[in-house]
Amino acid sequence: MDDLGFRYQLRKNGEVIITHRGKRATVLRGEEAAAFVADADGADASELQQEMARLTGNYRRGNERQAREHPRNR
Repeated sequence: MDDLGFRYQLRKNGEVIITHRGKRATVLRGEEAAAFVADADGADASELQQEMARLTGNYRRGNERQAREHPRNR
């Protein structure tokens, strides 16, 4: 899988900042941040990119072809 442009930064206070192409996409705190860090330790690069895409809501949903065919998008 290609690099989707996501990066993360772990802060001293336990927060995880996820950026997409240099812009802040989301901030994880508490249990959600701890779970992400635990998952990130054992994940390879493509799995980690997909996980960050899911957490930020920036991923394909599978309906792009249907949307292109919709009458209002013609």
